Amino acid sequence: MTEEDWRSRFQREDELVEQLNSQLAKALERRGHALADGKAELGSSYKVAQELGRSYTVINDAIKKHSTTK
Repeated sequence: MTEEDWRSRFQREDELVEQLNSQLAKALERRGHALADGKAELGSSYKVAQELGRSYTVINDAIKKHSTTK
């Protein structure tokens, strides 16, 4: 059995990393929009954080960074 050379393996993995980064960016944006919707429904980022059991800072930063709705 012939093993792929390191260049081919690197290129294959590098392409996978790019695909995963793209998927992550899209997921973070969708998550930010969902959190913004939660903020609109509950009235504040603090209430969203309480409901989810997460840090206010994490929730607020995600809304600011990944959502056009504030």
